[in-house]
Amino acid sequence: MKTLFPLTILAITLSAHGEMAVKAPMADAVTHEQLTAISKKANSTPPTAQMKPVQLAEDPSVVNRPGDLFSRSDIFCFNGYASLVPKQAILHIPDNYASRVGLQDGVKFQIWADFYAANRGWITTQEVTRAQAEGREPLSDDVKKALSKCTSVVVATYHTGPISVLAPKPVQPATATATTKPQ
Repeated sequence: MKTLFPLTILAITLSAHGEMAVKAPMADAVTHEQLTAISKKANSTPPTAQMKPVQLAEDPSVVNRPGDLFSRSDIFCFNGYASLVPKQAILHIPDNYASRVGLQDGVKFQIWADFYAANRGWITTQEVTRAQAEGREPLSDDVKKALSKCTSVVVATYHTGPISVLAPKPVQPATATATTKPQ
């Protein structure tokens, strides 16, 4: 009787509320032979064999190829150094700084952060949101007013890096059928 009592305690446990709970039965471990059979079955047909080629009218690698870096960028040049920013990232260019936009001969290229640090006297940045950069949201009226009065070149940035700002998309009026009530 002494050996039966401890086994009974191990087989039955009490829940937090004092109710008896029986533990779930244990399953056998997978054997090496079973693992080998599963592996052979999985490796017998590669997943690419089930894929079928798609016939497209145009080759996407040719159609979606971006232009060269210079055609997609605006270039700032000043004091023997140059830097690239994406097209449409320049929000405002005063007339007296227009000559600093464009490639000049004999310049050395710098990354934007270095060029901006050296030219903060005539370049200002305007942080924009992702929605504003995508054209889903217009720039605020305060920003537009400040741009019109600004005497420096203004570059749009997102997390301190230059970014293109697309023109805001026109808002389409909502349909009246969604708000009408049935009578």
